[in-house]
Amino acid sequence: MVDQKFVPVILCGGAGTRLWPVSRKGYPKQFSKLIDEKSLFQSAATICLGPEFAPPMVVTGDPFRFLVVEQLAAIETQPTRILVEPESRNTAASVLAAALSLQDSDPDCLMLVMPSDHVIAEKEKFQNAVIAAAPTAMEGMLVTFGIRPSRPETGYGYLELAEGAKAEAETPQALARFVEKPSLAAAGKMLESGRFLWNAGIFLFKPDVLVEAFQAHAPKTLASVHEAVQTAASDLSFTRLGSEPWASIENTSIDYAIMEKAKNLAVMPYLASWSDLGSWESVYNEVGKDPSGNALSEHATAIDCKDTLLRSEVPGLELVGIGLEQMIAIAMPDAVLVARKSDSQRVKEVVGRLQERGAKQATMFASDHRPWGHFESIASGNRFQVKRIVVHPGAALSLQSHFHRSEHWIVVHGTARVTVDERVQLLTENQSTYIPLGSVHRLENPGKVPMVLIEVQTGSYLGEDDIIRYEDVYSRQ
Repeated sequence: MVDQKFVPVILCGGAGTRLWPVSRKGYPKQFSKLIDEKSLFQSAATICLGPEFAPPMVVTGDPFRFLVVEQLAAIETQPTRILVEPESRNTAASVLAAALSLQDSDPDCLMLVMPSDHVIAEKEKFQNAVIAAAPTAMEGMLVTFGIRPSRPETGYGYLELAEGAKAEAETPQALARFVEKPSLAAAGKMLESGRFLWNAGIFLFKPDVLVEAFQAHAPKTLASVHEAVQTAASDLSFTRLGSEPWASIENTSIDYAIMEKAKNLAVMPYLASWSDLGSWESVYNEVGKDPSGNALSEHATAIDCKDTLLRSEVPGLELVGIGLEQMIAIAMPDAVLVARKSDSQRVKEVVGRLQERGAKQATMFASDHRPWGHFESIASGNRFQVKRIVVHPGAALSLQSHFHRSEHWIVVHGTARVTVDERVQLLTENQSTYIPLGSVHRLENPGKVPMVLIEVQTGSYLGEDDIIRYEDVYSRQ
């Protein structure tokens, strides 16, 4: 065992397109429970819990910062720091920002950079691989992790081992080069050669070693990210990177910016199970199946089906397949996907088509997560909308008013503290109140259980941007 502290750096962004309709831009796949009772993000944080590992640092975007806090709290994990990117700039900038932060606060650590949306089932084997890679990283090498390929996969990048390196080794090996996603024919030849590993997007290195690599290969990016870190501001428990320098950063991956150019590279073969869950077929491969090879969710039924994935994400919606083979069917409250498993990599096309049509389902859910809880639209029509609102215990919405709508609130579970102008009252189940147009109001949950209410909006405009905030405990504008 090495006498060295590892700081997991979990990258938590993403467009959320490959597992549509469960994953979308507004709620990407890492926050969903796709395999078990933990989200992928929670699993990434859990696999790095241990005496050799510090609490994780998370790099995320503004829309997800409270989801990160909420999901870490649910697994009783307190992060080292949460860096909030002003806008997405891909992994080069994200990883460098974490390295510069750690260079100041913990220069002797080893950074373990991890995606937040992969499946690594065997915690002990993964931690042992990280520990085995530590001496090489401490010597000044940039260590990447490679997965033993099991098929000619065209959706992954590859790592070519140097002459004499061994794909089955339990220590870091010399790396010849990074290879972009290949054609099927090229992937088949790579698999046959035994000299290639899948690129897992997992890295281990000292902060100053990565900074030196950027100085050599991407100095402009280094200058801008350094300024963004130096001008960062504290916001509640978050560290917001400086927005002006961040806007000038090139949108590029760490592979392209550094790893394809650096000479001090090594690869740690990882021989246990791994998946990036990059398609619904890969989800099918990871979950349990019935004797006919069907993977079914709680509210799905298969009749005379074979090797098929059926998932209903809606408790009140029963999904039934009859006579299906090698198929995928995913049901959400506002969208349904049906496809052959072999076409599951084409889901990105669906998102593009829906965006062209202006369909909100391309990026947003019927259920909208907020720092205080969530709401979902139940019904809408000309000049009205009905929502179901859930507020966490002890949480509060902002003190606000609306220009174009009035609201009627009915509590159906728990207790609500309601402020309307100068009046403050407690409402319990089956009690209601009216919020006139223009009134300054706030909704709070003073209880110890989630509070649920039905909100009926009426007015000429019902958009979420019809809001003036006067006070907000979450520092939103």
